[in-house]
Amino acid sequence: MNTKYICLKTEFLWTLLFDIDPYAVLHKPSMIMELLFPLASVGASLQRHKRNWVWNQFFVLEEYTGDDPLYVGKLHSDVDKGDGKVKYVLNGEGATSIFTIDENTGDIHATKRLDREEQAYYTLRAQARDRATNLPVEPESEFVIKVQDINDNEPKFLDGPYNAQVPEMSPVGTSVVEVKATDADDPTYGNSARVVYSILEGQPYFSVEPKTGIVRTALPNMDREARDQYLLVIQAKDMVGQMGGLSGTTSVTVTLTDVNDNPPRFSRKSYQFAVPESLPVASVVAKIKALDSDIGPNAEMDYRIIEGDGLGVFRVASDKDTQEGVITLQKNLDFETKSSYTLKIEVSNRNIDPRFLSQGPFSDTAMVRLTVENVDEPPIFSTPLSKMGVSEAAKVGTIIGTVSALDPDSTNSPIRYSIDRNTDLERFFNIEATTGVISTAKPLDREANAVHNITILAIKMDPSQVGKGVALITVLDINDNAPVFAIEYETFLCERVGPGQVIETISAVDKDEPPSGHQFFFSLTAETAGNMNFTLRDNKDNTASILTKRGGFQRREQSMYRLPVLIMDSGTPALSSTNTLSIRVCDCDPDGTPQSCGTEAFTLSAGLSTGALVAILACIITLLVLVLLIVTMRRRKKEPLILDEDRDVRENIVRYDDEGGGEEDTEAFDMVALRNLNVVRDSKARRDVTPEVPTLYCSRPPPYKITPDNGIFREFIWDRLKDADVDPSAPPYDSLQTYAFEGSGSVAESLSSLDSLSTDSEQNYDYLSDWGPRFRKLADLYGHGDTVLIANRQWGFE
Repeated sequence: MNTKYICLKTEFLWTLLFDIDPYAVLHKPSMIMELLFPLASVGASLQRHKRNWVWNQFFVLEEYTGDDPLYVGKLHSDVDKGDGKVKYVLNGEGATSIFTIDENTGDIHATKRLDREEQAYYTLRAQARDRATNLPVEPESEFVIKVQDINDNEPKFLDGPYNAQVPEMSPVGTSVVEVKATDADDPTYGNSARVVYSILEGQPYFSVEPKTGIVRTALPNMDREARDQYLLVIQAKDMVGQMGGLSGTTSVTVTLTDVNDNPPRFSRKSYQFAVPESLPVASVVAKIKALDSDIGPNAEMDYRIIEGDGLGVFRVASDKDTQEGVITLQKNLDFETKSSYTLKIEVSNRNIDPRFLSQGPFSDTAMVRLTVENVDEPPIFSTPLSKMGVSEAAKVGTIIGTVSALDPDSTNSPIRYSIDRNTDLERFFNIEATTGVISTAKPLDREANAVHNITILAIKMDPSQVGKGVALITVLDINDNAPVFAIEYETFLCERVGPGQVIETISAVDKDEPPSGHQFFFSLTAETAGNMNFTLRDNKDNTASILTKRGGFQRREQSMYRLPVLIMDSGTPALSSTNTLSIRVCDCDPDGTPQSCGTEAFTLSAGLSTGALVAILACIITLLVLVLLIVTMRRRKKEPLILDEDRDVRENIVRYDDEGGGEEDTEAFDMVALRNLNVVRDSKARRDVTPEVPTLYCSRPPPYKITPDNGIFREFIWDRLKDADVDPSAPPYDSLQTYAFEGSGSVAESLSSLDSLSTDSEQNYDYLSDWGPRFRKLADLYGHGDTVLIANRQWGFE
């Protein structure tokens, strides 16, 4: 059975009709289908199909805005005789949700608006089934519904906005940047995605190629120094720029980069600066700057001195940060010698662009005049470092040398000399203030200090102008030290040594330093030259050997020998000293190594062994430990330091970290008793009975008489001593008594209210009531006699 499939629309016909009347295609698709149906039927009837289903693509327009479902096409099978026994079924992508099929006629409709940019085609499956049995009458086949594009997307610049740079003075047509717009419409269908570019803002300086989007310069000689930035607006329009096409825009910021098209120029042709003559070498004298409109490396400049009488005295260099010409001093200036200098300085660009050499030289020159200012300068020593020598035997006042300084100013002021005592702390030298003659002030010792480095000050009338020089004084050596042993020798002599053997080699040292070096002579003193035990041999190389004259030395007979050695130097006059060499007799092993020396070692070895000595030492330590234990236990058995109430505590010192309440504390003690000299004790009771509470009575015995030589204090001490002797509470042995007595006071007596408590006098304060309300409180406190005690309690005087 042959089955016919009728495709009711073709891509060619839709494209043709869309180009003729887009409105009809978009808004009246049913009318277009009626026109195309006969053509499609004719095309279908001219073909013979070998298969039951012959599929082509269906096409449906996107963005359909009609109210009715959009007709897509029609399916038909040869099995369908039109009697209603066959039904059509649609399955696959979008079936029933987007696309529906009339099961009786096979008509397919789109029920939703489609967007090609979201999904360009749908794959579905169609099948003809028997309506009664629902069994397929034809095999299922697959077909595609393609969404036909319309121009519903404007071009977009995905990389915008753009920033671009182009060198200034670029020729016309120089490429600046390429902009690119994309259109989401189908580029294979119609002109919906065909974009052309145009420039909306930025003319006449720039242009854009319509097809490529390349932005180029449109004017020559664009100068960055006049304007360095431009803002362009570029438009991209689809439909090949025709009316009705959609468009999008982007901005392009074009910055002109600098080229070296401007030479440096000095703002003036001459400069003048003043320079003080005291300016140190390498100091900055002045700064000049040429102007260059360029920036960056194109504005880097080099300065150099090309003419002038200041060559060698000044130099100029470029500051890499500020591009200034920095003039610095190379030599010291002297106003009296030369008072002005003239320099011709040239500035030029470091990086020159050959394209712009035709505009002229990229350099400029200026004259710089430097005037030297006169400055009151300190004196200058004719020789900054004076070397002198003096013998260490020189007497005080010996002249060593002379220093001199000059005033560099034309005034030629007188100069006075002095020594900086910080460099001559011990004041070994003096200098004559007007002549500069240096002499010794103390005896010198080369061995203590061989070189003196002192600073000489030269001072003008203006004390602020001080010149400094150095005098290096070397103390010359004389032979004033005798040679001595080089080290403290410890010589050992073996008992079994034979005669003629060397037991020690000695050498000597001398603090002096003769120009030709040391030469020492060794010998035995005259008293020991004929001894029978030892002899000396001078080796003529500043050493000597000590040899034995005999053998058979015994520690028992003599354990120590002392040999005087005479050492003499070669100075003028020659000096000598006698040094004693101690020689100890020792017991040696067969190799000659001493084992034990002296009589003590011999006695120990002959009497007690090492074990016996250890045992004796252990016994002594044990006895010491026992004694310490006994003493400690006895101390622990003594009475505790806690005192009973019945015991006398006058001999103990008890400390309390308590602070009294001051004058307000009226309970702790009677301050009258502390301050009043006239305090006596009551008659004393028996010494063998301790009173319960010692009582102080405030009374006024006749005051102490004022006697010469502080007799009042002696009288006070004797009185207190008598009280202590008859005090029953005092211990029957000597104890420390401490009294605080300040004397009997002045004739005016004390102004304190403390003494008033010991009298019966009262004062009338009733007049306070007449002073007004401000004194009412005092009148209440003191206005009546019976309130005096209350007032005293208020102020802590009870």
